Amino acid sequence: METKEIVKKVKKSEKKPESGNSFEENIENIDKIIEKLENGELVLEESIKEYEKAMKLLKKSSDLLNVAEGKILKVVEKNENEIELQEV
Repeated sequence: METKEIVKKVKKSEKKPESGNSFEENIENIDKIIEKLENGELVLEESIKEYEKAMKLLKKSSDLLNVAEGKILKVVEKNENEIELQEV
């Protein structure tokens, strides 16, 4: 994803209140869905529904990572001239 797109997502996320689960909660829920699917106890329709849920959680998690990356880029950009690297 390009830097401009990431910054745009960061600005958008800063305007709206936090909704949904955290990244960690999303990953935990995806793991639970994977366990259900691997058990093989679900009928086909349930498996498809669970798969769809996992894909939506994956998309949300990806968006959360992109927003976090954008925030880091903003901090780096803002402090670019103030940071000095020193050799050890």
